[in-house]
Formats: sequence, C-alpha cells, structure tokens
Amino acid sequence: MAVQTVADYVLERLRAWEVEHVFAFPGDGINGILAAWGRAGNKPQFVQSRHEEMSAFEAVGYAKFTGRVGVCMATSGPGAIHLLNGLYDAKLDHVPVVAIVGQTNRSAMGGSYQQEVDLLSLFKDVASDYVQMATVPEQLPNVLDRAMRTAAARRAPTAIIIPADVQELEYSAPTHAFKMVPSSLGIDWATPVAEGDAVRRAADILNAGSKVAILAGSGAREARAEVEQVAELLGAGVAKALLGKDVLSDGLPYVTGSIGLLGTRPSYEMMRGCDTLLTVGSSFPYTQFMPDFDQARAVQIDLDPGLIGMRYPYEINLVGDAKTTLRALIPLLERKDDRAWREDIESQVTRWWETMAMEAMVEADPINPMRLFSELSNRLPDDAIVTADSGSSANWYARQLRFRGSMRGSLSGNLATMGPGVPYGIGAKFACPDRPVIVFAGDGAMQMNGMAELITIKHYWQQWADPRLIVAVLHNDDLNQVTWELRAMSGAPKFVESQSLPDVDFAGFAASLGLQAIAVDDPEQLGSAWDRALTADRPTLLDVRCDPNVPPIPPHATFEQTKDAAKAMLAGDENRWGVMKEGVKTKLQEFLPHKDS
Repeated sequence: MAVQTVADYVLERLRAWEVEHVFAFPGDGINGILAAWGRAGNKPQFVQSRHEEMSAFEAVGYAKFTGRVGVCMATSGPGAIHLLNGLYDAKLDHVPVVAIVGQTNRSAMGGSYQQEVDLLSLFKDVASDYVQMATVPEQLPNVLDRAMRTAAARRAPTAIIIPADVQELEYSAPTHAFKMVPSSLGIDWATPVAEGDAVRRAADILNAGSKVAILAGSGAREARAEVEQVAELLGAGVAKALLGKDVLSDGLPYVTGSIGLLGTRPSYEMMRGCDTLLTVGSSFPYTQFMPDFDQARAVQIDLDPGLIGMRYPYEINLVGDAKTTLRALIPLLERKDDRAWREDIESQVTRWWETMAMEAMVEADPINPMRLFSELSNRLPDDAIVTADSGSSANWYARQLRFRGSMRGSLSGNLATMGPGVPYGIGAKFACPDRPVIVFAGDGAMQMNGMAELITIKHYWQQWADPRLIVAVLHNDDLNQVTWELRAMSGAPKFVESQSLPDVDFAGFAASLGLQAIAVDDPEQLGSAWDRALTADRPTLLDVRCDPNVPPIPPHATFEQTKDAAKAMLAGDENRWGVMKEGVKTKLQEFLPHKDS
C-alpha cells in the first residue's frame, strides 16, 4: 500500500470539504502537492491561471457566485506575494477564500534562503482571521479545517502555509495524547436573530415614519422576498449598495437603483427626503450619500456585530440574519395608507430610466459607452452573471444595467482594484458552468491582466456546459476613470503621459486564440454584436471603440456644475472641447421632455 503523504492528505481533506476547484499557479514550493494532484486524478480540479493574482481573483469570483469557500494556491516567495491583492479584495468585500501556500524547507528557514519570505508576517493582515503554518503532519486536519470554517464563518480570507519538505512527509494523524489537537469535518450553522424587544422597538420607529427609505446590501441577498414585503408595507423605496445590485429586481417600480458616486438620482433624492432609514445587510461607506444626521430616525440589520452601527447614528442596531430578522419584524409593521411618498419615488424611478435611455443615445465619437450597456440590458438572459472591472465600466454597470430574474453581478466593491473583471468571470463560469457570463472591462484593465486571462478562457471553455463567456472591452485608449477623477477631484486637466494607453487590437488577439472576436466602431452595430455574442457556441470578445469624453456624471451634479467643470478644463486638457460637448449634451437629457412630461 502506497504511503499517504501530507500533500495527499491535503487534497483528500479538500475533497472531504467538497472543494471542487482550486485556482492556482505552480512552483517548486508546492511541488509535493502538485505530485499528489497527479496521484489524485486532478481532484479537486487544478485551474491554472496565468498569474497568481488572477488565481486569487478567480477564487473570489467563485466564492461570490456560489456562497461557498473559494480556494487558491501558490508557491513560496513571489507566488505567495502575488496572491495578496486578490485576497485583500476578498477581505474588503467579506468573501470566504482559503489560500494555501508553499514555503522553503524547514531546515532553510531563517537562513536567507532563495524565495524565503516571512509568510506569517506577510499574511498577518490580509488573513488576520486565521493564518497558520503547519510544521508537522499532525497539525494538518485542525489547521485546514479551521481555515475552511473560519473563512466561511467570518466571510474572510484565511491562509495556510505548508513548507515544501512537510508536504512530502508521511501523513500521521493527531493521536489521543497531550498537546495533540484533533479535528472534524463540517459545520451546521445557527441562524442568528435579533432579540424580540429590540425588534419591537425597531418596528415602532419604522411605523412612526412617513417617508421610509431602505438601503439593501449584499447581506440582504437571501432575504429578497422579505425586503419586498417590508417595502410594500412601509410604502418605502429601496436603494441598493453597489455590491447589492443583484439583491432586488430593477423591474420593481420602487427600486431606485445604486447609491453613491456611481448611483442614481432617485437614490440620491430619496435619501435627501426621507425621515426614516432601514439599512439591511450593508456597510455602505459614503456617509455623504446618507440622510443628514439629524434628518432621519434609523434602524440597521446586519449579521456581523463588527459592522453594525457604522456610517449613520442608528437608533436600533439589530444583529441577526437578514431573512430571519425581517420575518420577525414584518408582523409588527403597520401598512401605511398614505402612498404619496412611494408614488413620488416611483415617478422619479420611471423618469430616471427614461433619462438613462436618452443619455445612452447621445451621439459620441465613435460610440457612447452607455449605449454598449443599454443595448445589452434588455437582451440579458434572466440567468446571466455580470462582472465589471474597476474604472469607468463600473459607472455604467451601476446605472445602465437593469437586473431582473435570477441575474447575478459583482465587482471589486471596497478595494476597487483594477483587474478582477475577467478572472471574476472565469470564477463565475467554474461556479455556474451552465449560465452565461458577461464581463465589462476597460482597455487599461485588459492591458494590465485581462488579455493574459483570455488564454485561460481558451484553455478551459470547452468544459463549460454553456460556452458563453463574453468579454466586452471599453476601448478608448485612456485610463478613463482616473482621467475623470483628475478633472473632477483635483481640478487638473488630463495628464497625457500617465493617462493615454497604447492602442491594442484586442479583437485580433482574441481571434488568434480561437475565440469569437467582434470589433465594433459603429453604434448601430452594437445590437447585432450582442445578439451574435449571446448566441455563440464559444466565448466572445467585443472590442468596442468608445468615446473617452462621455462623462460619468454623479447623481448630485447639477447642470450648472457640469458646465462649470467642463469650462474649467479649457485651460489645458487635450480633450477639452470633446469633454465640454459630451458633458453638456449628456446632462441636458435630464431636463429635456420625457414620456410623462
């Protein structure tokens, strides 16, 4: 009988935790585990990225769209370092991910050996909930099980470090002895619910209000029906934090859409006008988009006591599962007969979507990026998964796409890092291989790492039951979001040397990989391009030539402010005339007659 090594045991234990995929990149610091994979018939599946950072992002995407723990792996030294950005993305967005990393042999540690990095210190912050190094075989079950359970319980990244020589040792289980720590598999979750008296006091506040606003975040995802019922009883509108975009359907007339700098005007106006606020499953950080501190009485519901009571002076902070807590609250709520507040919100929402459609049709040179999103919105399959990279694509993802049905979507919410769009999409395809996935990425993110991950898509797409993975590139030869931030936040013109990008034939590169590639430089071609991509028998790259001068105008910007910002650039911005023209034309759509005018 073959000897079971520590590496064999690691993979066996991952299988016992029902881990099906490990997103990873090889290196000699994990050679023992790679050899074990060969003996294990590639179970769980080793998913090879082009870079360890992408492995981490793919694990985050997988975890976001399954609710399960994502697992990534890398070698010692540089490989482990490369994981950090993706793991910080998991930490800030509260996503369960376990990182398994190699280390130099124990005999070399402390000797300034090749690729020796103090990994416990390196991961101390990002994996602060649990990071541990296994130095003897008997540690393995406890260390691995605690990493998996802690990641799931805390919704956070954890890390396990396994020196290369330990991986090749014969596995020996912990014994029933002094200073041995046994372990066990699995976890059955309790369902935390807030205490009854606190729920009654929260109901009293919500019943007393006449203009109730609800802010729903990703923590409310499993409580969709309950949020809808509360909104109906209270005559409330519902704004969604960016990570909660898929919590409620945008087809509901009282859903005001995203909130914040990337948000909508109805969300902004609702927060300015409400007298009562209910926040469910969100730690939305931008206080300036919340009601004034002396304006509204407020209640918060959140599962995490470490995040409760933040951002606003809430009177009642209910720690509990959103679904269960709302169910306890609903019988205590009184239906509001006066629906004037709700009717005003619905009127604003209707006008907003009309405005978005009008803005998307504003002529640009050559393509208005909003139209790229608008043309897709009504074509989105009900089971689509959408990811967006950080940058200007996040603006249009937040404002132009109307989610409905079982659609899912996400991006890097709190870290707002460049580069996760494509690997999130890959993680989504491994999570849900029978669902179509659409990725929006700027050309800066594609040049940073997205192009390389197209190779990963080429490598794996034929495994997926539904082959549709569409990467739409906003091709404008500009690091557009930062360009706009320079203008709006720093009062500075575009700095060409940092902001302009070399022109790349993204469609040509994708075609060379055997993917369907469609280059679009005419707005009238967008609809047919989406139709071809959504009916394709393989992944598709859309290389869309967008106008960098179309402004991502925040919802609170007035027409005069938009004009003034454009005029301020006349002193030196190379795109000053285009920016002024597109800015004024875009903002003007809010003031032109609408269908209901």
